[in-house]
Amino acid sequence: MATERRIGVAIDFSSSSKSALKWAMENVIRKEDHLTLITIQPEGNYEKGEMQLWEGIGSRILCSINYPATMKKYGVKHDPEVVEIVSNGAKQKEVEVLMEAYWGDPREKLCEAIDSIPLNCIIVGNRGLGKLKRAIMGSVSNYVVNNGSCAVTVVKHHE
Repeated sequence: MATERRIGVAIDFSSSSKSALKWAMENVIRKEDHLTLITIQPEGNYEKGEMQLWEGIGSRILCSINYPATMKKYGVKHDPEVVEIVSNGAKQKEVEVLMEAYWGDPREKLCEAIDSIPLNCIIVGNRGLGKLKRAIMGSVSNYVVNNGSCAVTVVKHHE
């Protein structure tokens, strides 16, 4: 009997997060897994009522990657490359894909997502910050590795 696996991929639509998504589709995701793309929106002053309601408490909203109007409604970028990666992988591997949007600090919200979904593992990209920038700005992937409550895979991005 196969166990149900819930895999998360942190996606900010950067080249490093797209690399992590591709890597996850090729190396981790298997038939009948549940894949959740997790995107974190910065805190800000939004005018749209529904989005402001969710953003105000830093909560999450579920949306399908196949509905760009819904994604736009909540301030989530619609990226055709990400849609193609997910659509092709979902068809080949027969996986269910959802996207969850959170508002707030990416480090804290990714750790929150791990527990609230809940995830068996999460895959994050690495921007390749140097030691100085990482010390000043902080590393999201490093924070999640040290504070996440599930297995964390960091995919190094190569240009």
